[in-house]
Amino acid sequence: MNKRPDLRCTLDSKVFSEYYYLKEELVLFCKANQLPASGSKLEIINRIKIFLDNGERQEVKKVIKSAVSIEPFTLSTIIEPNIRYSEKHRAFFKQYLGKSFSFNVLFQKWLKENSGKTYQDAIDIYPRLLKEKKEKGIQIDAQFEYNTYIRDFFLDNQDKSLKDAIQCWKYKKSLRGHNKYEKSDCIVLR
Repeated sequence: MNKRPDLRCTLDSKVFSEYYYLKEELVLFCKANQLPASGSKLEIINRIKIFLDNGERQEVKKVIKSAVSIEPFTLSTIIEPNIRYSEKHRAFFKQYLGKSFSFNVLFQKWLKENSGKTYQDAIDIYPRLLKEKKEKGIQIDAQFEYNTYIRDFFLDNQDKSLKDAIQCWKYKKSLRGHNKYEKSDCIVLR
């Protein structure tokens, strides 16, 4: 087993890409090397790769999000481009979708991708999104490697505990290569 290398300026970007680092570790590296530390984990990883390749310190392009107040909400209200999931939004949707309404990931993505449509459209699509989530399961975004690993571990090991899953995850992330669950990761449980 190859020991995970420390994250240093002299690390080759290809080697860096083959190991798992916590976002906190990446942020600390960025701060220590005068790199912008904001953004998603994937954005930070890409910024570090560029820095390790050629020493370039990429600046983060700031996107100014304007908050548009469109209250009170109605069914014909247009979904704003940078919708914020406020308590007022939650109360509005609960009024039409019931007490169990929540801003789940699928619904949030749908809202962001469908600005310009109406709140009625959002209310109409919500039950279909819940049905899709139930039938197909939810796709976990790439930056959530831990969540994906744990889900896949339990799909293959229903008799195991979360402690077992975490032990396998810690083993896997110490290895060179991908961080996807494999049956062979359970070797550490013996």
